[in-house]
Amino acid sequence: MTPPGIGSSSPASQPRRWWIRQWPITLVLVLVGLSLVLIATDHFRRGSVLLAASVILAFFLRLMLPGSEAGYLVVRSRRVDVIVLGILGIGLGIFSLWVPAPS
Repeated sequence: MTPPGIGSSSPASQPRRWWIRQWPITLVLVLVGLSLVLIATDHFRRGSVLLAASVILAFFLRLMLPGSEAGYLVVRSRRVDVIVLGILGIGLGIFSLWVPAPS
């Protein structure tokens, strides 16, 4: 007996489908990378707010998408993932706005 999906399509299309299914984590990681670039270029507040927004986006994606579509955003149970991402996103948002602007 062969596992489902094997032999049903060409090998060239398998990696493409695998990356397409991982769009939630790819989107979040692109935003995290962009926020780190902003922070490195002396835009600390903008970068840290974008970092908080990317974690909050991960929170909403994990909350709304079913486990089969959330891809690598699924780490633990939905409840634990949502609680951890929510606390981290809100905490990062508060701290990024709390830090005084450079004078």
